[in-house]
Amino acid sequence: MAGALNGIKIIDLSRVLAGPFSTMILGDLGAEVIKVEGPKGDETRTWGPPFKNDVSAYFLCANRNKESIIIDLKTKDGIESLHTLLEDADVLINNFKTGTMERFGLGYDELSKKYPKLIYCSITGFGETGPYKNRPGYDFIIQAMSGLMSITGTEESGPQKTGVAITDIITGLYAVIGIQAALLERTKSNKGQKIDLALYDAAVSTLVNIGSNYLMTRKIPERLGNSHANIVPYDSFQTADGEIVIAVGNDAQFARFCDIIGRKDLKEDERFKTNKERVTNRELLIPLINEQLTKRSTQYWYEQCEANNIPSGPIQNLEQVYQDEHLAHREMFIEMEHPKAGTIEMIGNPIKLSRTPVTYRKAPPELGQHAEKHIKIKQ
Repeated sequence: MAGALNGIKIIDLSRVLAGPFSTMILGDLGAEVIKVEGPKGDETRTWGPPFKNDVSAYFLCANRNKESIIIDLKTKDGIESLHTLLEDADVLINNFKTGTMERFGLGYDELSKKYPKLIYCSITGFGETGPYKNRPGYDFIIQAMSGLMSITGTEESGPQKTGVAITDIITGLYAVIGIQAALLERTKSNKGQKIDLALYDAAVSTLVNIGSNYLMTRKIPERLGNSHANIVPYDSFQTADGEIVIAVGNDAQFARFCDIIGRKDLKEDERFKTNKERVTNRELLIPLINEQLTKRSTQYWYEQCEANNIPSGPIQNLEQVYQDEHLAHREMFIEMEHPKAGTIEMIGNPIKLSRTPVTYRKAPPELGQHAEKHIKIKQ
């Protein structure tokens, strides 16, 4: 069955995570993705351990459903080879520093004259305009500058980054959205366009309600750990044998929650009856909840919350996530055969389309594995 993006050809000059993650998603959706690598390949091919038969786990996470070729854009032959690929391409994506593509003679203004239908997606740290446009962009730096780290962690821990390169992932998702929007618009205008994506912009966009709180009050938010700025109780709690997240979203849920933890009095307490009061008096309420939850197991509270329609979930490590029967049902862990690493396991695609489902056709490629297929390319 053809994928939703079957017939779309993407030339992928990106490396590391944001760009490759976006093109992997587009490949899962059926697009043909040609990963153009320099002579040394994508840097993540060497990032590790862990490795399996010298194949990097990091590289595997963002590069399935692609074909790899080697082109040296610093040479005349390399530029000619890229132009050969662009003759029937729909999308070109890169994450070079601002100005690099122009130095190669591959800027949008130049390419759009020759390929007027081309969708040209540029991913940089800070965008192609503005006073920071020439700065390199790294996820950790962007998390620091965007405010994300300032609201993550506790006052005791200090600023914390997320456990994954979240600004790369968010930017990659925005790239998918922007590319598909441009492809859809092209069906009406018959014209391509440029997409200018910045990790910094994407990171700031993720501030959502915390950013909105600041814009309304001009108060710099404090770090709340796992607590919610606008809802209480909405936090992680210690149990008798582990930890659980309780996410009480309204006053009716809070009343039921008070019943199951054996503190019916709290739902009638004027300090806690409404969410507004609970937010104001969180420092009084949270210890009272903690005291009750430490008396029973995580599983007990999870079952009690589920039975009473109170959102909750245990804090699981990756082994528990991997063993979760629900994720198995949702096919969120898949196997593929790699030419060098053998059988590999990967995290699946969460997009579930009823008529044109995602497919896993090609394992992450070896460097230059598909050069012979693209016979016109000079190596």
